[in-house]
Amino acid sequence: MKILVVYDSRTGNTEKMAHAVAGGVRRAGLEPVVRKVDEANVDELLQVQGLILGSPVYYGLPSAKIKAFIDESVKLHGKLEGLVGGAFCSAGGTHTGSETTIMALLEALMVHGMVVQGTSAKNHYGAASVGAPDDDDVEVCNRMGERIAKLVKKLNS
Repeated sequence: MKILVVYDSRTGNTEKMAHAVAGGVRRAGLEPVVRKVDEANVDELLQVQGLILGSPVYYGLPSAKIKAFIDESVKLHGKLEGLVGGAFCSAGGTHTGSETTIMALLEALMVHGMVVQGTSAKNHYGAASVGAPDDDDVEVCNRMGERIAKLVKKLNS
């Protein structure tokens, strides 16, 4: 089983988080497929059991490139129900839109009929960092990837 991790990153912060999320997926025994949004193809969504989106925060919302990927995914409407989804982001400061960015990404996944899972631990909606992710942020990303992979296993067993 595979989980596609699609991210946008200009500074490298979101990219570092994407690879940490992928590490958690791998730790749970599934195969992560990591793609920078410029190299991602929405048709890949038909070959995976999960999708995790990562974006920098721009004015409290996902980047235009991630939004374009979501917009292109409309051609698959009705074909992605039951996939497991998740989201993460990096921001330039505190209170600059991390939660609104993650929620915007999760809303798009839910419109596709995907299953999303929160956590009672740190970062309830998805992993978020302020600036470059530190060791704690990387571990939160690992745990998020692992949690999503475990849910994929449960739903596909």
